[in-house]
This record gives sequence, structure tokens and C-alpha cells, in this order.
Amino acid sequence: MINAKKPKIWYGGDYNPDQWEKEIWDEDVRMFKLAGIDVATLNVFAWAKNQPNEETYDFGWLDEMMDKLHANGIGVCLATSTGAHPAWMARRYPDVTRVDFDGRKRKFGGRHNSCPNSPTYRRFSEKMAGKLAERYKNHPALLVWHVSNEYGGYCYCDNCAAAFRDWLRQRYGTIGEVNRVWNTAFWGHTFYDWDDIVPPSGVSEEWRGANGRTETNFQGISLDYRRFQSDSLLACYELEYDALKKHTPDVPVTTNLMGAFKELDYRKWAKKMDVVSWDNYPSLDTPHSYTAMMHDLMRGLKEGLPFMLMEQTPSQQNWQPYNSLKRPGVMRLWSYQAVARGADTVMFFQLRRSIGACEKYHGAVIEHVGHEHTRVFRECAELGGELNRLGAELLDSRVKTKTAVLFDWENWWAVEMSSGPTIALQYVKEAHKCYDALYRSRIPADVVGVEADWDGYDVLIAPVLYMVKPGVAEKLEAFVSRGGTLVTTFFSGIVDENDRVVTGGYPGKLRKLLGIWAEEIDALLPTQSNRMVISSGGWNGMRTEYACGMLCDLIHSEGAEVKAVYGDDFYRGMPALTVNKFGQGEAWYLATSPEQAFLNDWLPRLCMGRGDAPLLAEAPEGVEATLREKDGREYLFVLNHNADAARVDLGERAGTELLSGQKLAGTAELAGRGVWIVRVGG
Repeated sequence: MINAKKPKIWYGGDYNPDQWEKEIWDEDVRMFKLAGIDVATLNVFAWAKNQPNEETYDFGWLDEMMDKLHANGIGVCLATSTGAHPAWMARRYPDVTRVDFDGRKRKFGGRHNSCPNSPTYRRFSEKMAGKLAERYKNHPALLVWHVSNEYGGYCYCDNCAAAFRDWLRQRYGTIGEVNRVWNTAFWGHTFYDWDDIVPPSGVSEEWRGANGRTETNFQGISLDYRRFQSDSLLACYELEYDALKKHTPDVPVTTNLMGAFKELDYRKWAKKMDVVSWDNYPSLDTPHSYTAMMHDLMRGLKEGLPFMLMEQTPSQQNWQPYNSLKRPGVMRLWSYQAVARGADTVMFFQLRRSIGACEKYHGAVIEHVGHEHTRVFRECAELGGELNRLGAELLDSRVKTKTAVLFDWENWWAVEMSSGPTIALQYVKEAHKCYDALYRSRIPADVVGVEADWDGYDVLIAPVLYMVKPGVAEKLEAFVSRGGTLVTTFFSGIVDENDRVVTGGYPGKLRKLLGIWAEEIDALLPTQSNRMVISSGGWNGMRTEYACGMLCDLIHSEGAEVKAVYGDDFYRGMPALTVNKFGQGEAWYLATSPEQAFLNDWLPRLCMGRGDAPLLAEAPEGVEATLREKDGREYLFVLNHNADAARVDLGERAGTELLSGQKLAGTAELAGRGVWIVRVGG
């Protein structure tokens, strides 16, 4: 439990006193206490202030602020400040700045401009982390370490090229093996020497295609470069992690992730993090189910352990095309959505608004007016009071589910660099369609990786499992054999971990498990569609046909039962949905991308058939529910995303609502944008 030193749901966020005169500090602390803020994240971008030149380190301001916050009962999430290197470093050591996708050497400016394979950056960032840890190791305000900030971005410099070759040597051993796994005989791309290999970029194998998607001539090298760059940035994190742990072995270490952020393989990163933290920034029109899926994705990175909500905005953002205000009640509602799905902290960016540069219009607890008499501050203070009253009761409780959705970063990279069959295929979108169907029915689901332990699940949904890594097919067979239900979809089982097609018929190593083989894959234009016609004896309450499109696998049954067929085109009557009995379980194959209504009707029925019942007996659309458990006690969260009140039937889960103290049972009215946390049974 990360909250042991301050046993409650932490409440606070990023604070930048280094951007303000000292006379403001005391006023800020006064308002923090009014708002119930008990944790402040310090030092995120203060490297330039802490180290004005190569030889000088000055932490005087930080000493003063650490002491001031502690004296006022506020703990510190202490960042290492290494998210942006100082100007003197870039001037004196040119290797520290990146080379971009188009081969241009970057100058000093912005952030995320440090080459992850720069010896200079690695040396100075590790040293900074060590100095901070040594200085504050015994400070009573220190709660958790925050390494760098929102890692991301790739580099294509000579240092990265040399490091990439070393990475390949360790992975493959010989240049001959590299040629084999990358299939370099195609287009005569055989490499004769390690130095022949250069990073895939806009001046070699890659280019920016339609909709900003990166296209490549050779998926093998592009896939490995993404693995390598993710590993390179992770190595920078690990250097700081080790420097911190040398002096503070018992203080947890994290870095803030960003949900479905494509550039980094967060599953690999999570193994090196004591606790997962992430920054949640939905737009006004982001589907609530998508935000829920991102929380579940972050929770699933460490096998269901609670995570930190490191950043959200109290109201407005600054970097989206349209930066809408959060309507009254929405900040509170979305904060509890995070808690409902496993967060043990509620934190903001930022506590006081900056007066200059690109984030000056990003919302804050303390607005530019500088006092507490604002709507945003009042809402923040009300939430702070509630979290204080909740105390430690919810801490370290876990979300329990019987259903999981598979989500894999390397598969994502491979799917969207596949050079066909359609640019319309978006991996995250297809995963969300499946997740959304469960969310609407209030059937909870974990979002897990292919390496996770699946023993606790009855249903496993693996949308677009294009890449089947070594051992995964066998693991899926074992899951189904012992009684599990697997659902996978079109464009699955096509390639191995190096994006080479598995010959012998699609879906490759999944063919025996699914009991089908695919002869062709039709890519439909955006203006085209087909139909799924449900076989006689289908499911009660479902329509007899549904629209489908984008991709249509032309499959043949090899023992699988056909549950739906295509209704149009030359493959009319061919299977569109099949189920294959395998051991004690069953494996479903959805051969096309259906309209959302089909998934909404079908997937919940499939889960309920395995005993995974909805968490509410009845509620209108827009009402979300999830369940956390601790020491045998259930806590039912019900969130009304509608502006109007909703009638909600709790079914058999009666109990005490923790925020109001009200006893709830049966059907009751939940206010618009309201929240219930029901301690079931008492």
C-alpha cells in the first residue's frame, strides 16, 4: 500500500513554487489546507533552477518548501526534475539533444528533447536523482518519488544508431539472424555488416502516411526500433530508480504514464515501477467507457494493484483543439471514476495556474484571480472534505472481475504498420468496442496483457490478435481447455513476433483452437458494408442480422459451429461468427468488424452465460458501476454521467452509502452527475 505514511486517499497535485515569489507561498499553503490538499508534487521541471551549471547544485528553495509543507501537514511526491534538461547542458554537450524523424538535429527548447542514449543525459540525470535521494532520504514530508515526467518521443541520432546495433546483437546474436527475422531478402535489403543498419526514419525506411500514421517498407526493423526506443527510455528511468533506491529503499518510485500511449510498451515499464501512476485528460466528448478502459488498462499493468491518478485537470485543459470547462460536478464525478477503478490517489495538474507559456490556461485549483472564491476551488474543497472523511477505508481494495480484454503494445505497433489490408483498422478502437459493450451492461472487465495470469478469468476477449508471440497460442489453448471462453476477431493469428506471416493458413497457430481457416481477407471501402445473419436458434432478444464491414475474413469451418453468416457479396453464406469446442471450453471467432449494436447484444450475453452478472439490476444508459473488494467487504461504486437524476436498482447489493451515510436498498434516485459508494451489507 503506497499510502502507508498518510493512510487516506491522497489529494493534491503538481505545485511549482519555483515559478513564484516567496510571498505567495504562504498564501498557497493556506488555500491548500482549505481545499483539503494533503500531497503536493514538487520539482517536476526545476532542473535548471537546481543545477545552474555543471558544478553547482542549489536546493535551498526546495529545502524551504519541503519544510513548509510538512509543517502544515502536507506530504510530498518529489520529482527528480529530469523531464527537461537545462540550457547549459545542451550548449556544452550537443549529444544531449535529439535527432528527429526527418534527420534534423534539435536545438535546445521544449521538453522531451533529451536523447535517451546520450551519455551526457544519462550521467547528469542519474547524478541528480542520487543527490536528491541523499539529501531528502530522512525528510518526513517525502512520500513517493516521481521520476522525470511523461516519458515519450524517439531519437534517431548516431548514439541511438550505435545503441540499436548493440541491442540487436543481444537480441539476435548474428547479422544472419537479423536478416532472417526481418526477411531482408525482400527488395535486396540484405545487411552484410552491423554498420549497415541505420534507424528506420523519414530518411530511410519510414514515412508519414495518411492520417499521420507511420508507414514502413520493413515492418521487422520498424517494430524492433520501437522496442529499442521504449527500452532506451526505460533504461534512463531505471538509472534514476536505482539511484533513488540506493538511499531510500523503502520509498516507492513511479513515473507518470499516459493511458494508451503508443510509443512506449507500458507492460514492460510497469515491471520496473513500484506503483503505476498515470495522467487522465479526457475531452468533454470522450466516451466515459473509454476513460474507464484507460483506468482499467493502467490497473492491469501490475496485475490489478491500486494505481495513482497523478494528474487530471480541475476544469480546463490547454492543449486540446477545444478546451471545454468541466461542468459543475464533473470533476468530482471523474475523480471518483478513477477511485472506482482502482486509484488510491486523486491529484491534479496543477495547484496554481502558471502566468506564462503554453500551460497558462490549463486549469488549476487556484485560478489566476488568486483566491478561493471560485467555482473550481469550491468544488475542489468539497471533494477534499469527502476524501478526508472516507479516510483509509477504501485503501488497497481491489477490483475483482471474471472477464478480461487483452491489450498488447507490440501487437498495436504491428497491426498499424502492417501495410494493409486497410488504413481504417485502429487497434485501440477495436479493443474499446468490445470493452464498451461490457461497460454498457455494467459487467466489469480487466485489461491485461498476454503475459498475465489468466487463471482467475472465465472469459478472455482478444480483439485483433494479429501478432501471436511465442507461447501465447499454447497458453490460449490451455485457458480454453480448462473451461475458459475465448473470443478473438478478424485479422488474428497472422504473424509471429517479428511480423512475419505464419504460413499454412490464417489464423496460423490459432487454427486448431478456433477450428477454422481463413482463405482471404476482404477490405471494404468506408462507403461499403455487409451483413451478419444470425443462424436459426440464435440468442433470445437479439436481432436476426447486423451490419458489418471494414474487414471480412473469408473463413471455412474445420469443426467449428457456424453461428452467423455473411448476407451479401460473393461470399454470402460463408461463416461470419463461429464457436469451437476445445477441451472443457470454447473459442469464438468473429470474422468481421460488426456494428456496435451486435457487440452490445452479444458479448454481455456470453459473459452472463458464464455467471458474470451485471453489477446493477437496472439503470438507464450513462450510469456506470464497478466493484472494489477488501477483506471480504464489497464496495459498489455507482456513477451517474447524466446531467439528470437516474433511477437505479441495486438488486441484492444493499448497504450504507459512504459519502452521505444514507442506507440504500432496492431502487433509489441518484442525482445528475452523482456518485454512490455503497458499503455492501452495512
